[in-house]
Amino acid sequence: MINPEASLKLQSELTSGESILWAGMPNPSVIFHSEDWLMVPFSLLWGGFSIFWEAGALGLWNMGSRGHQAPGFFVLWGIPFVVIGQYMIWGRFLYDAWLKRRTYYGITNRRVLLLQEGWKRKTSSIYLEAIPTITREGAEIGTIWFGPQYPVMAGRGQKTRSMSRFSVGDVPLLADIDDPNSVYQLVMDLKDKSGKKLDDR
Repeated sequence: MINPEASLKLQSELTSGESILWAGMPNPSVIFHSEDWLMVPFSLLWGGFSIFWEAGALGLWNMGSRGHQAPGFFVLWGIPFVVIGQYMIWGRFLYDAWLKRRTYYGITNRRVLLLQEGWKRKTSSIYLEAIPTITREGAEIGTIWFGPQYPVMAGRGQKTRSMSRFSVGDVPLLADIDDPNSVYQLVMDLKDKSGKKLDDR
């Protein structure tokens, strides 16, 4: 239950008397999540329209003798939308794969710990007794949320989260881990024990 590489990386984050009970890394496979039911069609529509716009601005739909290209402003205007569309269609999966190789998870006798060595070194943790809610998603490979599961897209004024589950945010989560059920049970047992210790004080 302890990944040696993840355990080694997390050693520098431990406090006095803290010990690692589980350590792991995200499964490196490409895994589709619940939000992809919305993201995939939305990204295809966005990407398709942006390419259609850019092709029109470049005059590719008027290839006859009278074909003309739109003013440069319209060509430049469409480029960012094409780039965003390509990122949503396939770039985000490459970015996630890059982050997966640099993300380390740990569960100690005191807290849930996350370390990421991406563009910047980032850490996130939550003490067991402070976890408000625990939600698991998936069976063989899945995600465990330690707090509210905010949507990727929502109405105005509503809180959202990053498109990538591997972006370190307000709510700690263990994304794309193997055997999430056993990890979930470990956290529940530890949380229960920590709660009893507080009651005994």
